[in-house]
Amino acid sequence: MKLYYSPGACSMAPHIILHELGKKFTIEKVDLGAKKTETGADFLKANSKGYVPTLEIKKGENLTEVAIILQYLADKAKATKLLPKTGTMARYRAMEALNFVSSELHKGIGGLFNPAMPDAGKAAIKDRVAKRLTWLDGHLGKQNFMAGKSFGVADAYAFTVLGWTKHVGIDLAPYKNIGAYLGRVGSRKSVQAALKAEGLVK
Repeated sequence: MKLYYSPGACSMAPHIILHELGKKFTIEKVDLGAKKTETGADFLKANSKGYVPTLEIKKGENLTEVAIILQYLADKAKATKLLPKTGTMARYRAMEALNFVSSELHKGIGGLFNPAMPDAGKAAIKDRVAKRLTWLDGHLGKQNFMAGKSFGVADAYAFTVLGWTKHVGIDLAPYKNIGAYLGRVGSRKSVQAALKAEGLVK
């Protein structure tokens, strides 16, 4: 398998899970502006949508979208600690957590990177994100991870997206439970391996 990624982008979530699973894989960095990979290949041939992550499962078969790639990796590995079995309430809780990260955190925080966004628009987004962070802080005061007592695929995604806050002017200091959560997740070997591979830590 090969993961197309951009450092620190949402592609870091499946990158973390690949390390968590101990899978054999390669990574290829993408210049999202030029739509070129680090080898000079046309990234649009790998993913016509033009954004990461893209997982090359085998030659000619690629999978896109963060939440789907995360599910695919865990299901194929039968990693029920990372993603519970289909049909169980625990699975639906994990899906609930994934959807929250995708729709309420990723799209909100990610939208603040848009240089064309007017200040009023950014202020409105930050206000909405603050409400979601307040809820999340309370949620993480009751349990250690997004979907329960153990680390799962939603945590790889949440850790990645919450890491963007320092780049868009959102202060996480008031959210003590989120801070402790980021410490727990960030200390995992899989997370550190992904961060190092992407050149984000030494």
